[in-house]
Amino acid sequence: MWLLVFLVILVVGLPVQGQLRNGFYAFPCPQAEAIVRSTVEAHFQKDPTIAAGLLRLHFHDCFVQGCDGSVLITGSSAERNALPNQGLRGFEVIDDAKSLLEASCPGVVSCADILALAARDAVDLSDGPSWAVPTGRKDGRVSSSSQASNLPSPLDSIATQKQKFAAKGLDDHDLVTLVGAHTIGQTDCIFFRYRLYNFTTTGNADPTINQSFLRQLQALCPQNGDGSKRVALDKDSQTKFDASFFKNVRDGNGVLESDQRLWDDASTRNIVQNYAGDIRGLLGFRFDFDFSKAMIKMSSIEVKTGSDGDIRKVCSKFN
Repeated sequence: MWLLVFLVILVVGLPVQGQLRNGFYAFPCPQAEAIVRSTVEAHFQKDPTIAAGLLRLHFHDCFVQGCDGSVLITGSSAERNALPNQGLRGFEVIDDAKSLLEASCPGVVSCADILALAARDAVDLSDGPSWAVPTGRKDGRVSSSSQASNLPSPLDSIATQKQKFAAKGLDDHDLVTLVGAHTIGQTDCIFFRYRLYNFTTTGNADPTINQSFLRQLQALCPQNGDGSKRVALDKDSQTKFDASFFKNVRDGNGVLESDQRLWDDASTRNIVQNYAGDIRGLLGFRFDFDFSKAMIKMSSIEVKTGSDGDIRKVCSKFN
């Protein structure tokens, strides 16, 4: 218990980036965070996998034009319709929270902030850490599918992953820590099946896959089977936010090629090893604390504040 209290105190004490601040809605909408939390919890109780969906939704939002809710906009040319965003989930959670907030304090809470808060609550409900989310984001006025082309991809090399994260002000440690969100993630067979049967046109499987795990994946994803079948990215505890994902990467049990490649690079391997060690409890605490810091940093990417954005009435539509 004292570790959890210590974690919360440390994270609350972290400096807030930009013009965001903790407790932004304390006066204009004091129930804001509680309303978001209860909405996420209601959906989570029906489907715990929605937690990973909300976390990914926030991540994809922040990596395109910053954390401004632009991924929530509907429309044929909107960011939401870009190919890398086709599998995003959780939009209904954000819409439900927004409806309740508009009834309670209309025109006050941005969709971008709802998304940041919902991601935090999703992690907390999955037995992960909680942290004070700096708020005060405004909603963006642009949403273009063409701008989503540089989102991180499961096919990316380590060099490309590093470059994409560095472009957003995130370092190698942030990269590995944030990828650890895959501890509660899922993916479709189509995104990794090429590793199982004809990797780099050799006719063989990716040699970095643990042989026993390879057989498990081949059973889940037959060569000519349904490419949309969902598979857990953490084979050991897919609904619990913990450090087991890093043990899987260390042991050759990473599902996505981009995840497994974290073990190929000296700098990222060292970080994976630190999280995947054998000291139970302490390593989970380290990952929890680092993940909280990395999420605060990521959720501050290119935010809009003041007159740079709006407070949308409906999250899926511009005012």
